[in-house]
Amino acid sequence: MAAAKMLDGKVILVTGAGRGIGRDISLLAAQQGAKVVVNDVGGSEKGEGNDRTPAMEVVAAIREAGGEAEPNYDSVASFEAAHNMVKQAIDRFGQLDGVVNNAGILRDVIFHRMSEDDWDQVIAVHLKGSFNVSRAAATHFRERQTGAMVHMTSTSGLVGNFGQANYAAAKLGITALSKSIALDMARFNVRSNCISPFAWSRLIGTIPITDEKQKARVEKIKQMTPSKIAPVAVYLLSALAREVSGQIFAVRNNEIFLMSQSRPLRSVQRSDGWTPEAVAEHAMPAMKAHFYPLERSADVFSWDPV
Repeated sequence: MAAAKMLDGKVILVTGAGRGIGRDISLLAAQQGAKVVVNDVGGSEKGEGNDRTPAMEVVAAIREAGGEAEPNYDSVASFEAAHNMVKQAIDRFGQLDGVVNNAGILRDVIFHRMSEDDWDQVIAVHLKGSFNVSRAAATHFRERQTGAMVHMTSTSGLVGNFGQANYAAAKLGITALSKSIALDMARFNVRSNCISPFAWSRLIGTIPITDEKQKARVEKIKQMTPSKIAPVAVYLLSALAREVSGQIFAVRNNEIFLMSQSRPLRSVQRSDGWTPEAVAEHAMPAMKAHFYPLERSADVFSWDPV
């Protein structure tokens, strides 16, 4: 008798699944027994265009390997389209057990030059898209009293990076969204977690190379393939992760990190209350040693991936 697979009997929706991380998650989920709805709008890294080929190729690869998959070409930025994705999964496979909010675009630009459209488009795909798909799945998950959500965040939001205010805000917002879902949906046995992936992809390929240090960093990132992210995502979608919810994991090559979440570091108090002068003379000097430096992701993850 063949060994049971981790996602046997599960139906999974993966967004942005035509390439990169989403593609590898879809393939591994199918390999582990899941039926997969492969969503990809087929746009460029900036969100332009509509090429159905990437999603079709992933579906073909799953079917050729003996699995079941259906393509979906809608945009996660549309609330209605997100509901149609969930409906498609239920109509085709009878249920939905998990979603992976992976779809994304980049519009990198230094903040004082960032346009309203640069902001709106990135927020629409990453943050609103994650809400749209999660909300569409939530009603079905509540009815079935089960479900798992996996959202992609980034150290651009968790730590910081240059020229990514839109992306960083969206990605940090996703961690708050995930935690809220985990809290609100726990009574229905629905779990929600985040992954912060380090992997070479089309989006990372848009990073401008301005000096030798940046070039060396990009070469290191190229060593980290999207396939390294998929095992953690598949695990989080499985019943083996039934006690894991509201967490943030970073995956970098062969490393898995449990990331911190905001908690108090230091406190000061005055029985007679605060004045602006007292804040300057007492509070800030007392807390200054605990201030976070203006670090970027590369400063915090300063060692070579292993």
